[in-house]
Amino acid sequence: MHEAMTPEVKTALDECREIIRKGSKSFSLAARLFDPATRDAAFFLYGWCRYCDDQVDQVGRSESAAELGQRLQALKERTAAAFGFAPQREPVFIALQYVAHRYGIPAHYALELIEGMAMDARGTRYTTLKELLLYCYRVAGTVGLMMTHVMGLRDERALRHAADLGIAMQLTNIARDIIEDAGMGRIYLPAGWLREAEIEPDELAAPHNREKLAMLTLRLLHEAERYYRSGDEGLWHLSLRSACAITAARHVYSEIGRLLIAKGAQAWDERTYVTGTRKISVVLRAVAGLIRSVPARWFQPWSPTPLRAIWKASNVQ
Repeated sequence: MHEAMTPEVKTALDECREIIRKGSKSFSLAARLFDPATRDAAFFLYGWCRYCDDQVDQVGRSESAAELGQRLQALKERTAAAFGFAPQREPVFIALQYVAHRYGIPAHYALELIEGMAMDARGTRYTTLKELLLYCYRVAGTVGLMMTHVMGLRDERALRHAADLGIAMQLTNIARDIIEDAGMGRIYLPAGWLREAEIEPDELAAPHNREKLAMLTLRLLHEAERYYRSGDEGLWHLSLRSACAITAARHVYSEIGRLLIAKGAQAWDERTYVTGTRKISVVLRAVAGLIRSVPARWFQPWSPTPLRAIWKASNVQ
């Protein structure tokens, strides 16, 4: 990938690497397992996604609905332009243009992702699980679809599994951040679930509701597990190295869910995360389990070199 990069693209890559270094240690660790070209493409996409998320968060806090609409439309137009051939000046849009053209990523995935972020900015609340899943698809499933193109897949079944894995990860994020999000006026749990649990939306974060909230979180994570299992089915469409990277990210995220379940009503006393040592242990176990169950086709194009690279990448501080 590097040989085709202009100086501007290389600068954009450096900036995206810095964004991911600061923003997501889990993703950064998993990305080390990709081959260099796929890893750089993932960095490009992450940098652009994080930029859009920050932009939408900022405009959503202080602007009127009309102003918010104008800013979101401007962000969509800049994104659509990056999928065309107009020269880009901002590093994250240079990055997006490069990866979109190189891998043939459809523009509508990126535009749907922005629309999902806009749902946050508008304070959208969800009546049913189906509505929540649409949000999860937009903000996370679309990322899985874009990465599927980067990894060279166009098969409709592979695309579905990739979107499902993104949905699972987003449901886990929601479970972890329920109290923090409620403090910002963002409530993701379906209104129907809250009524069944006799929780008033405006009292979602109240201490006396924590036991009920723990039960709803368990229900949410059970839904996430269904989508994780679908995501696992998609691994067989990937190269071994890409499958190792994706399974690493999947298991780090699902570990967050297991920690939340174990903590019960105390899950939100402090932010739940997977420690560095535990993260490496989770990744190594997940990758080892995947390799033990590899289809025969994975052995044909592979020499021991990629496996040594995977082991080296897994042993990070």
